[in-house]
Amino acid sequence: MAQAGSRKWGRIIALALVLAGSLYIAQFVYGWYGPGPLAKQTTFVVPSGSTLASIAGKLEAEGLVTSAAAFRSRARLLGGDGGIKAGEFTVPAQASGAQLLGILQGSEGFKRRLFTVPEGMPSILVAERLAAQTALTGTAPVPPEGSVLPESYDIGLGESRAAVIGRMQRAMSSTLAELWAKRSADTVARTPREAVILASIVEKETGKPSERKMVAGLYSNRLRRAMLLQADPTIIYPITRGKPLGRRIRQSEIQAVNDYNTYTMVGLPKAPITNPGRASIEAVLHPARTDALFMVADGAGGHIFAATLPEHNANVAKWFALRRARGEI
Repeated sequence: MAQAGSRKWGRIIALALVLAGSLYIAQFVYGWYGPGPLAKQTTFVVPSGSTLASIAGKLEAEGLVTSAAAFRSRARLLGGDGGIKAGEFTVPAQASGAQLLGILQGSEGFKRRLFTVPEGMPSILVAERLAAQTALTGTAPVPPEGSVLPESYDIGLGESRAAVIGRMQRAMSSTLAELWAKRSADTVARTPREAVILASIVEKETGKPSERKMVAGLYSNRLRRAMLLQADPTIIYPITRGKPLGRRIRQSEIQAVNDYNTYTMVGLPKAPITNPGRASIEAVLHPARTDALFMVADGAGGHIFAATLPEHNANVAKWFALRRARGEI
């Protein structure tokens, strides 16, 4: 009888332990997948360099989780392996621990901030636009002309402006290295820097993507013949550092002698006059095979090209006639 009673109590204790364990597991799992304590949708910021362990206390302090320690332990056992992202996140009301971890790992709710550098934007305007980004911190000098790649970049809340410029410059360096390795034998650029300088002129001379290689071919021909490039944007750059001139170029500015003005110097300027995009760099490294040496606006946003001066003069006369008909002169 005594043995039977002991076995009975043993089974009861074992059953109680199983039930207690099951209840704990159920509570543990429910605490991860069940609704959280957040009363209404909110924004949660993860500083750069944060880890799950370092951010758990902030989650508790801001009312997103009941217990930082419980959140960490559930995340370790039930969560995914991915790390959390720095940035600003939208968290819905009653977000569960599982949903919250997914948000912090970037699967949803991430507020993406894009900073776009258009093709042909000079560095002084890049710096001014970065300075106006209130999400960024710190100051940064104007980057060297031609050193940043025109593109759209994700910027993080609290990221430094210097760090953003660094990423833009690394993007330009890697893109230039990639394109330089694939350059055509027809390019006149002897170095990657020369490619960027000539591409910056091409970028400013035409707004039509279809013309880039033709413009690059024309300037390549002029460089081979040691002709003046006579590119108007190279006159403007020393005056405004790439900003719009806002008026017609003066005769004194055309005749100015400096390291940029290609009306008074043979060859390339000493440095880029803007930040050229990938397509303009490609155009310089793979220029059109053409005999063109001259171009003039066609009145429709593009250019008319010519191989001889008489042909060019005729095209110029047509352009002036069109402008007179429009009342522009």
